[in-house]
Amino acid sequence: MAAINIRQLGMVDYLPTVSRMREFTDAREQCTDDELWVLQHPPVFTLGQSADQSHVLRAGDIAVVQTDRGGQVTYHGPGQLVIYVLVDLKRRGLGVRTMVQTMENAVIELLEAQQIAAVSRRDAPGVYVDGKKIAALGLRVRRGCTFHGLSLNVDMDLAPFNDINPCGYQGLAVTQLKDEGAALTVEQAGERLSSILCDHLTPTVKATQ
Repeated sequence: MAAINIRQLGMVDYLPTVSRMREFTDAREQCTDDELWVLQHPPVFTLGQSADQSHVLRAGDIAVVQTDRGGQVTYHGPGQLVIYVLVDLKRRGLGVRTMVQTMENAVIELLEAQQIAAVSRRDAPGVYVDGKKIAALGLRVRRGCTFHGLSLNVDMDLAPFNDINPCGYQGLAVTQLKDEGAALTVEQAGERLSSILCDHLTPTVKATQ
């Protein structure tokens, strides 16, 4: 089984990062290691492939970007953990739905370690605490390999979520680790969640910068 490389990218702009994911995926060979990219983005609203732009209620000064992941509209900004999951599904014997469940379960495990009870929903991918969304998921599969991934609200300004229908759901409340009593930084959450994801996918991990 190929290793998983964990890449800590820090704060990076959205569009160049998506371009890098596509390039990585297109250049993959059968022996290419899988990767997790752990990062944050400056403020941006992103629309999934089939997203309805009317779910962006007020963009203001925040850029709205059309992208090729699944799902509807979401917000990325400082204080939110983003992990992009670049995994060869066939090699790991995973279907898309199983990959989504693996990501959801990893977030739930992280939250449980912080004494936060969380659940997933079959009808609306993501992770929820008392009905409020704390993590969003959106994948793209190309040549049997995933890119894009998940975002987890850690300690951020949640106000921009009021300017959209998060994930296409009018009035959907959102929350974050800080508001649920977890005193983790984005960096700490990234280290722990990427480790849990690796444990769920394979015991072989190779950390890189």
